[in-house]
Amino acid sequence: MTDEASAGSGAAAEVAFLASYDPRDYEPVAVTVDVVALTIRPVGSPAGEPVPTLHVLLVQRGQAPFEGRWALPGGFIRTTVGPDGSRAEEDLGEAAVRELAEETGLAASPDRRAADRRLGRIHLEQLGTYGTPGRDPRMRVISVAYLAFAPDLPDPTAGGDAASAAWLPVTSVRRDEMAFDHARILAHGLERARSKLEYTPLATAFVAAEFTVTELRAVYETVWGQPLHAPNFHRKVLSAPGFVEDTGATTARGGARGGRRARLYRAGPARLLHPALLRPGHEESR
Repeated sequence: MTDEASAGSGAAAEVAFLASYDPRDYEPVAVTVDVVALTIRPVGSPAGEPVPTLHVLLVQRGQAPFEGRWALPGGFIRTTVGPDGSRAEEDLGEAAVRELAEETGLAASPDRRAADRRLGRIHLEQLGTYGTPGRDPRMRVISVAYLAFAPDLPDPTAGGDAASAAWLPVTSVRRDEMAFDHARILAHGLERARSKLEYTPLATAFVAAEFTVTELRAVYETVWGQPLHAPNFHRKVLSAPGFVEDTGATTARGGARGGRRARLYRAGPARLLHPALLRPGHEESR
């Protein structure tokens, strides 16, 4: 048998197999996406000065199961049917971006260019897959979770079956009262964010396109929840090749106490930091 004949026979066998295949022979499984979206927002303090604080985007469920409980934004993968009957199946990353855009209100923004620019600044990466039996009481549900970092995201707008949505300080979230297994997913997302700041330049995803080293240090202190020695941090940032690039510009004015104007930097081309910026207390154990 020639190669062409063999290939044709194999294709015919596959067509016959698919024609007789019945997915109802197997237990139904649904696929969802969940998003751990993190940003830094100022929170008032007793001293009156706003304090940069790590926030997570949560939605309050408006219906069962877990009605009234806080959950990560997410939902089922969608399939749309066109006028001609054609089916368009949503990819996982597309679903994560859609859910994030809907809950942040960017999907409904009248200024599409501005909304797309803000969405374009979001760093989105796959966090993990969660499929423990019973995690959803309705049926067997496999969730693919994503982690998102972004600066300056707007106040959220609840969509879908959510009663409300809010950016909540991570430290104030009652994880034991969260819906599904979202407390576990949130914990994994926070640890991923903290560790990635050690070895990658993703801290720049929390700041504006141009930033000072002080603003960058505030990101590390906020995400890690620890104060850092300013001169040491400045030295480490500038000694990591490709981490940041000097724009040649400075801030319009000096700091709150006066003094020289600070240099402005932009994110550099590096994908990994060498040497790494390890968390205080982690240097000795690695």
